[in-house]
Amino acid sequence: MIARMSSPTAAPHGPAAPPDGLPVPRRYWAIAAILLAIFMSVLDSTITNVALPTIGRDLGASPAVSIWVINAYQLAILVLLLPLAALGEIIGYRRVSQAGLALFTLASLACAVAPSFVTLSMARVLQGVGASGIMSVNAALVRFTYPQRYLGRALGINAFVVGSSAAVGPTVASAVLAVAHWRWLFGINVPIGIITVLIARYSLPESEPARRPLHYTAALLYAGTFGLALAGLQSLAHDAATPHALALIACGILLGVLLVRYESAHAAPLIPFDLLRIPLFSMSVATSVCAFVAQMSALVSLPFEIQRMGHSAVETGLLMTPWPLAIALMAPVAGRLADRYPAGLLGGVGLIVMAAGLGLLAFFPAGGTAAAFIWRMALCGAGFGLFQSPNNRAMLAAAPRARSGSAGGMLSTARLVGQAVGAAGVAILFRLNPTHGSRSALYLAAALAFLASLVSLVRLTAHKRPAGGAPR
Repeated sequence: MIARMSSPTAAPHGPAAPPDGLPVPRRYWAIAAILLAIFMSVLDSTITNVALPTIGRDLGASPAVSIWVINAYQLAILVLLLPLAALGEIIGYRRVSQAGLALFTLASLACAVAPSFVTLSMARVLQGVGASGIMSVNAALVRFTYPQRYLGRALGINAFVVGSSAAVGPTVASAVLAVAHWRWLFGINVPIGIITVLIARYSLPESEPARRPLHYTAALLYAGTFGLALAGLQSLAHDAATPHALALIACGILLGVLLVRYESAHAAPLIPFDLLRIPLFSMSVATSVCAFVAQMSALVSLPFEIQRMGHSAVETGLLMTPWPLAIALMAPVAGRLADRYPAGLLGGVGLIVMAAGLGLLAFFPAGGTAAAFIWRMALCGAGFGLFQSPNNRAMLAAAPRARSGSAGGMLSTARLVGQAVGAAGVAILFRLNPTHGSRSALYLAAALAFLASLVSLVRLTAHKRPAGGAPR
């Protein structure tokens, strides 16, 4: 297999990829490596949710502290996502992706053998750095891999993998926990990562490096802004850390102001302000953030709520399976509908359905049946599935073709901001209400999903600037 991919066309140090994508079969190997890498990196943002109570008990961490296993990973990704995307334009997307994949695989091994909660958290930070390298150039690699006439199809497949892998984490975790220790939630990445590294080495496309320097000042300001702000939100989960947490948040806001002022003077800013000035694009980003806050709040809090009802970790994962399954079933339907109806309408309807499902879960009685719980979970997943693909398509289509890389970076950033804020919000609710924090998180998730639906519907009145395709 490797020999076949090692042809002159696929040589890692050969000439740059053809302008209109890669030839077959190298194209198929490349997209396999890209999808495997993004699947693992996104999956690991939610695969630990089901096992959080067990990890906390084994390593002596409270429920509020145990959520740092999620936040450490997401925070590392978020503070490096746009800087690494810019670095990919300068040194090549392939190099950034391969380095990120190798680090992710090694850090997964470190997570699997971590002897303490502190060590596990540090390994998760390194794993997040590697995942950021993968995610930051994901959309750009897809663009260089496929011919222009197939680009929409490729982006659709990529968006489906990203969306479904975020929601399927509890299901995968349930399958692993049914036969192995929670450490295998991380250990399973090692053999898959090694295989993906080998495929990527001989198949990923080359890209022409940009002749400009990386704005290190902007990268540091960006990392400081999001790192301090989100670390402050996480610190609010601890009673004794409130003054420290507020100071971190204030410093993050200050750095954010400095970042905006510094970036406004550059022609190629780290944060794509030109795209954010397009109403359809900016509202799609806002809708995505709200929706992912709602989904992450639910996915983090539901395992605690389900296990409080007397179910095991394996049963918890199985009871959460209808959510990703419904997303998978709804995705092709949403894709077809997106060709006929605007994303604002589809997203608004989908998020209203999701909000209804979350509200029903929040009021689910302690003695309710498994069947009643399952259809509520499926309702949430169906609503989110109806929203996600059209929203991603609208975000990418609103940007000019030449700015598709930056649009893809903002797409990932919106998702990760939502996930990180959602996880931090659940931790804060556990501090405020240790007994019923998970139930409160479901109320909050339902409200946020409804808010996101309103933002989505407002897009029906937005008109994109005539820079990139027809508005949707």
